Amino acid sequence: MSSSTAVPAPPPPLPLPQPADERRKRRTALIGGSLGNLVEWYDWFVYASFAIYFADSFFPGDNPTTQLMNTAGIFAVGFLMRPVGGWVLGRAADRHGRKSALTLTVTMMSVAALLIAVAPTYGQAGYFGALVLLLARLLQGMSIGGEYAASATYLTEASARNRRGLGSSFQYVSMTCGQLLGLGILITMQHTLTTAQLESWGWRIPFVLGALFAVVVFWIRRRLQETDAFTEQAAEGADAGDDSTRGTLKVLWQHRRQAGLVMTLTLGGTVAYYTYTTYLTKYLVGSAGMAKTTATLVSFTALTLFAVLQPFAGMLSDRIGRRPLLITFAVGCTVGTYPIMTALGSASSYWSALGLSLLALVIVTGYTSINAAVKAELFPTRVRALGVALPYAIANALFGGTAEYVALWFKSGGHEKLFFWYVSGCALVSLVTYVLMPDTRDTALSRAEAEADARPDTGASPAPAVEAARRHAPVPPGRPLP
Repeated sequence: MSSSTAVPAPPPPLPLPQPADERRKRRTALIGGSLGNLVEWYDWFVYASFAIYFADSFFPGDNPTTQLMNTAGIFAVGFLMRPVGGWVLGRAADRHGRKSALTLTVTMMSVAALLIAVAPTYGQAGYFGALVLLLARLLQGMSIGGEYAASATYLTEASARNRRGLGSSFQYVSMTCGQLLGLGILITMQHTLTTAQLESWGWRIPFVLGALFAVVVFWIRRRLQETDAFTEQAAEGADAGDDSTRGTLKVLWQHRRQAGLVMTLTLGGTVAYYTYTTYLTKYLVGSAGMAKTTATLVSFTALTLFAVLQPFAGMLSDRIGRRPLLITFAVGCTVGTYPIMTALGSASSYWSALGLSLLALVIVTGYTSINAAVKAELFPTRVRALGVALPYAIANALFGGTAEYVALWFKSGGHEKLFFWYVSGCALVSLVTYVLMPDTRDTALSRAEAEADARPDTGASPAPAVEAARRHAPVPPGRPLP
């Protein structure tokens, strides 16, 4: 055949995705999910941190305690809105995608922070400023209620199967870093501005920064890729012409046992977390008689080391399973809370308080490092975000958000040590849950993972495996797909 009639060579095949590309994608997902969570919790905690400086700007009177109670009441409203946010935004994440829900939560938080930053004082607009403050707090509560589930689901689904514990651990890394960022800004401003400047206009600065941080995260999250698990589920629902049940309470009711598990496994962890983080400083000052600056430094250092621990515990769970870490936490918290809190109540130095705080937070790490993955692994894709969001938000509002108030209530009644038993009792309920529930580490979350389980060397039948993956039912570890 002459050269003029030669058949052109076929084009080279398209290159397959390389491991480096996959790793880059997962890193981007980790950054986008974690940074948004950091900003969300920064904005959430900075309200409480700076309330002492802006309370009299919105509520008139000469009684500082009354002013703080009013701002604390608005703070509490945010906790009440978290179940609402969990329902609304969890449903949105299951119906429209994890990425869109993550973008929506950070947008709401940005708007809320900006509203607080520009809210008029009582002298400028009467109680209208307090109304703006209330509206902003409602938005923050809804946003944080949806952020937990959206980020937990996204970080878990976007992580490699053998690194889900590591990926999900960054949720509490970012939560803790958000607190540390807010605390660091507070300490910096206290050393650079006078009290009068902080009360006049300085308190607005952290909220302006929060709004700017959220804009940056919005830009990052807009460029995230949707998870494979959600994309598969959405495509199959569209092909079947039945896309209306995803993220509904009706479907969640079908998984009410898993929802109950989320509430009971959250109970002990959330009470312990708030006890050893937000309440710790007040306890060291009020009960141990420690100077505020020393107590703040203890909390800051302990939380920093706590954040560093999370990925290591997450990686450990990827090797040995989730239940060993959860059980270790619950046993440690059940038997260790009373002696640790009693010793902290008489701690006389920075180092003794730091050592005891770290001991407590090491125990709590068994829960915080992996709870996001465990909850996400309990539910099928079509209701995973709502299944994580709503029961978690309810448990958190009832027990986590009230931990400090319960502690102070016992203290005011002269029975402070009863609170230690309360924390132990909550951990004991969770311990029973951890002992009875299956380990979720090996659950298949997507069709690709289910097909990997069904390969000949696993002894499972491929056809049932693929069909189960299409239904996206979680696969009990150690069992073939139904």
